[in-house]
Amino acid sequence: MTDTPVASGDWRRHAQTLVDAGPSDLNRAQLDHVALALRLGLGGVFLTGGWWKLSRALDPDRAGDLVTRYMAPNGYINAFFQDYLFTDSLLTPWAFLTALSAFELLAGIALILGVFIRPLAIIFGVLMWSFVAALPVLTTPGAATDQSTYLTPALIVQIRDVGLSGICLVLALIGSGRHSLDERLMARGAPSEALPWPVLALVLRISIALPLLAGGAFYGLDHVKSWIGVPLLLLIIGAIFVAGHGVRIAAVATVAVLVVFAIGTMAPDKSFWDTLNSFKREFAFLAAALVLARFSGGSLLRVGELAQKPMGVLFGASRV
Repeated sequence: MTDTPVASGDWRRHAQTLVDAGPSDLNRAQLDHVALALRLGLGGVFLTGGWWKLSRALDPDRAGDLVTRYMAPNGYINAFFQDYLFTDSLLTPWAFLTALSAFELLAGIALILGVFIRPLAIIFGVLMWSFVAALPVLTTPGAATDQSTYLTPALIVQIRDVGLSGICLVLALIGSGRHSLDERLMARGAPSEALPWPVLALVLRISIALPLLAGGAFYGLDHVKSWIGVPLLLLIIGAIFVAGHGVRIAAVATVAVLVVFAIGTMAPDKSFWDTLNSFKREFAFLAAALVLARFSGGSLLRVGELAQKPMGVLFGASRV
């Protein structure tokens, strides 16, 4: 007879854990684990992308196709940046792509091993936005062109890179963590005990929410990446991240969505690296989602607090 109330109480506590804000602060060991997860996720992105491009750039039979892929009107570098970078002949498209690919590959390895994490995270956080600015787009209504180009605004097409920049920012703030070569070789890279987890969690929440919301809201538009073909589900998960309630549930759902997406990109005619390259960005989002599934989304800017204390949330605490 006494077991029923206890079991009921345990069930309520577990249910509450799924929707609560999580800890107000993480200790050093917990931040070490967060740093490791984000390093592995981001490192997987750049190692895979760097090797995929570099292996083609160094192959005479595939180098031309790689350059065309990036320089075409529906590639990744618009005419403005092509004129800015390549008109004086000091730098060729092939040399640029080869150097960038080699840097991505080495940076990916460094992120996984835990070397120079803060500088690399800052560099890539900024670099992600350059991909948005460089995308060739044509959004003028009625404009005719005889070459294929992007019709959707670059910010929406590259929304995953915007999300990646947020994850890079969190890693830059945390640092290498204890499980890194920075720590072992130079005794550096430990996260600060003063880092407020709610701030970091908010950035991770928004970073994951952006591609979910864009993929759901603009499902089916030109080159919009939607992880699964159920836009309403993407919108719901993204809205939960933004609202800040039930973040652990949204994080687990995101993991499931990313796994389904990854399985869907596999094909028997694809090589191993082609398969990895088709969902490389998702490595970082998977890592961020696992972090939020463990520690939840923090207490900042939750819809519940906005409803209860709108003045405090929108304008800050009173000095009186």
